[in-house]
Amino acid sequence: MGERDRKHHKKVDRGDLQQNLSEKFVWAIAYGSCIGWGSFILPGDWIKQSGPISAAIGITIGALLMIIIGVSYGALVKHFPVSGGAFAFSYLSFGRYVSFFSSWFLTFGYICVVALNATAFSLLLKFMMPSVLEHGKLYTIAGWDVYITEIIIATVLLLLFTFITIRGAHVSGSLQYYFCVAMVIVVLLMFFGSFFGSEFSFSNLQPLTNESKGWFTSIILIVAVAPWAYVGFDNIPQTAEEFDFAPNKTFKLIVYSLLAAAGTYVLMILYTAWLSKSSESLNGNLWLTGAVTQQAFGYIGLFILAIAIIMGIFTGLNGFLMSSSRLLFSMGRSGIMPGVFSKLHSRYKTPYVAILFLGALTLIAPWLGRTALTWIVDMSSTGVSVAYLVTCLSAAKLFSYNKASNTYAPVYKTFAIVGSVFAFIFLGLLLIPGSPAALSLPSYIALIAWLVLGLIFFIVRYPKLKRIDKDELSRLILDTSQERVDEIIEEPGDNDTPETDRPLNTRDSNYKNQ
Repeated sequence: MGERDRKHHKKVDRGDLQQNLSEKFVWAIAYGSCIGWGSFILPGDWIKQSGPISAAIGITIGALLMIIIGVSYGALVKHFPVSGGAFAFSYLSFGRYVSFFSSWFLTFGYICVVALNATAFSLLLKFMMPSVLEHGKLYTIAGWDVYITEIIIATVLLLLFTFITIRGAHVSGSLQYYFCVAMVIVVLLMFFGSFFGSEFSFSNLQPLTNESKGWFTSIILIVAVAPWAYVGFDNIPQTAEEFDFAPNKTFKLIVYSLLAAAGTYVLMILYTAWLSKSSESLNGNLWLTGAVTQQAFGYIGLFILAIAIIMGIFTGLNGFLMSSSRLLFSMGRSGIMPGVFSKLHSRYKTPYVAILFLGALTLIAPWLGRTALTWIVDMSSTGVSVAYLVTCLSAAKLFSYNKASNTYAPVYKTFAIVGSVFAFIFLGLLLIPGSPAALSLPSYIALIAWLVLGLIFFIVRYPKLKRIDKDELSRLILDTSQERVDEIIEEPGDNDTPETDRPLNTRDSNYKNQ
């Protein structure tokens, strides 16, 4: 074996994650994470804001835009099926420092979604049984009363899912799949059952849009929330190293999960709208979907709706805790974060230190109160949008219009450029004051605080980051040598033969004949 071959086959310790996630489990992780509890809580807000048909159109357009962004994720996972997703992709194109900051915000964004789902469970029980849960008031934060009973319930739930995530991807994936199946059954049952509801009428859909804002503005207001309504499809790349199927199927799963999520949102918007007497219901209820369900079907209907919400909460908890731990694992394995996060459980082969660390962080959330936590979650949406932008820019940089290039892929290149534009617009909608989705002042303050904390951590880690060998980093993060990465990225002359059929990472070739 020559010197070059020895370099290509140099071994590094990347851990031993188990490849036991099937296609249906991965789809469930993405779909369940996208939906969470939002499709059962938010329709009333969207109807009040934009009108039912404008809201349905806006959320559908949002899904199509996210599919365009998803092309870059699918293309990159096909060639680099490694844990870490956006972290790995940002390193590929922009190096260790950009990948540190993009992953810093993305990890926090995922943690916040986990925390919000846990408190949502307490909220649901509080709505269903207020007299039981409103005991042991501790204090008030930003107008929200915090009760010890809510804290205990959320804490138990977080500990349970921390344990489930440690048990392994197969356990988490199978649970996620069954949660999603139950949620879909309940949604379809409620949707078709709504035609027999006491208040059902197509006339309740009037006005179809917010007449004071007009169709265009009403639709754009909903399109603006797409990155946050559909956050979760990007959980698929985080677990790519644990796929038991060919990575080139990733984009198909992204599309299926986004279309299923869009369908669920639309069904619940229509369900809520045509069961509500618009003038009465829109003005008088904080949770419109729950109110119209109770009015149409009584407490039995409300109980069935609660099952769907609980499944949504469980899928959000499970999916984001799993994906955020893989992101932290990948960063720890590379040395960009402390190496202790890359430790795998001796029996379950899961990054248990990363999972325990994230679980411990989320246990703080129930003590903050719902209002304060919402500010932090709104801020964390910035991190998710940054990850979308960096991933699309990475794909735009990697893929080429040059027919002689190893990465000749004009379709991927074009979609990556268009996706970058959309991701940039979504980020602008968050950060530009006065936009439909602009952050509130408390969210801006939380964003700045997290940025400052990231800068401090970066300064502490900088000497270590600077010393890490580039080739070793590429092997640890991308599972391929830096020499191979350079070969991939460089633009060859017109006389060179393209290698468009050769996977950039060797794993995909193992599935060619399956």
